[in-house]
Amino acid sequence: MLRAMGEMLIDAQFQKSPLPVLRAARALRGLGAGEKLRVLATDPDAVADVRDFCKTSGHALIATSEISGVFSFTIRRKPE
Repeated sequence: MLRAMGEMLIDAQFQKSPLPVLRAARALRGLGAGEKLRVLATDPDAVADVRDFCKTSGHALIATSEISGVFSFTIRRKPE
């Protein structure tokens, strides 16, 4: 995990579902309310997994994108 410009980054490229979401959940537990986490993944299943995780956990999925098969998700940790 890297931390840059007020945002933590998890590179979960080439990891199969559900690993990107599990890694995101663990990282979010260590962040303060309102802090951001960016997750990179290449497994297409991560799109639905991250969306569903955010919906059920209360964290906000604030941005998603895909460039050359790499999906990027920005998640803001829920308020306490």
